[in-house]
Amino acid sequence: MDNGRREVPVGYKRTEVGVIPEGWDCRRLGDLTIRVGSGITPKGGERVYVPEGRPFLRSQNVGWGRLDLHNLAFITNETHSLFAESEIREGDVLLNITGASIGRSAVANITVARGNVNQHVCEIRSDSKQLNSQFLNSYLLSVAGQRQIDNFQAGGNRQGLNYSQIRSFLIPLPPLSEQRAIAEALSDVDGLLAALEALIAKKRAIKQAAMQELLTGKTRLPGFGGAWERKRLGEIADIKNGATPSTQITAYWNGQISWCIPTDITGTPGKYLLTTERSITVKGLESCGASLLPVGALLLCSRATIGEVKIAAAPMCTNQGFKSLVCKEGVSNEFLYYLLITLKSQMVGRATGSTFLEIGKYEIASIEVRLPLYDEQRAIADILSDMDAEIAALERRRAKTRAVKQGMMQQLLTGRVRLVASRPDGKAKACRDTP
Repeated sequence: MDNGRREVPVGYKRTEVGVIPEGWDCRRLGDLTIRVGSGITPKGGERVYVPEGRPFLRSQNVGWGRLDLHNLAFITNETHSLFAESEIREGDVLLNITGASIGRSAVANITVARGNVNQHVCEIRSDSKQLNSQFLNSYLLSVAGQRQIDNFQAGGNRQGLNYSQIRSFLIPLPPLSEQRAIAEALSDVDGLLAALEALIAKKRAIKQAAMQELLTGKTRLPGFGGAWERKRLGEIADIKNGATPSTQITAYWNGQISWCIPTDITGTPGKYLLTTERSITVKGLESCGASLLPVGALLLCSRATIGEVKIAAAPMCTNQGFKSLVCKEGVSNEFLYYLLITLKSQMVGRATGSTFLEIGKYEIASIEVRLPLYDEQRAIADILSDMDAEIAALERRRAKTRAVKQGMMQQLLTGRVRLVASRPDGKAKACRDTP
């Protein structure tokens, strides 16, 4: 809500949801809906699911603005009849109301119509004569909408929403024609995001196929021939242990030596690791069995996230959850990086442990690989690196597009930017800022 004391511009008014255009209203969601409610989880749990039937949506099927149907469950007509009142209609806004995914929402499409939701997903069926469902979904996902959801969570923990709270949401309400225009403008950006997602998925699949062909020698690059040599990892790289200095001695910590833990690996995009969350001193390094690794070393997780790997872009050491590889002469660290990715399942299969799985130095050293000559290693690594760069560029474009959408939502859903008169094709032709 807007508690500021700024002067209200001409043509605008102050309301409970902030300053909005005079032609807009501020209404409770409950006054604009036909249904606010959920379904149930049928007795028997997953045993009631069938290979095909009526769609049964759970919270994991509701993403940020779109449905995720890759693991969609189905139920029979008989099971559906037990809670038929929760039957989904096309256009229903589906809002997650419990758990970690609370606040995610999406609009039901024809694929899930006539299905059901469980008790963790709320169906919001708007009165189509007052509230456009796509507009509502966009508002719920906006900063202002998520703030209202947060305000009902004790301590900001997002524990859950009840129907009364949902009905009490305050909605800035433009005329229906403007709601549709706003929803359409945001939908265009969603279309671009969906196209980028599909292209990224396609490029990743192409890269995966290329790795399977190039890293096994099934497909050879032009200009290269001859047999590949069979080697064990211990023959082509020195395998280094990590360790942790005593956390009780402050002189060992916050020094100039980067100290890597598995979350540094899993939290860093791309294949290079330049910085780590924590660092140690020279004394700290000398006090434990960690090895100072050179630039180019392969930081290989040997616990928990077994097989995850990055290339060190600066000298660093690791904790005991790593078995890092320093390549010997004639071995490209870039080629070995990609090869290690394909060996992840093999490493997990060799891991042992009762408390947590771990693969030891001997087990890693004994893994057998096939290796071409150095020049062919480099050529293969260059091709895969180019693919990585293309995917990374698309991911950056996707991130920028998401940021653009967030900015559009903030401006359009508050009336700070108004869509002007429509073109003959029905689409808004321009925007203008508020005074």
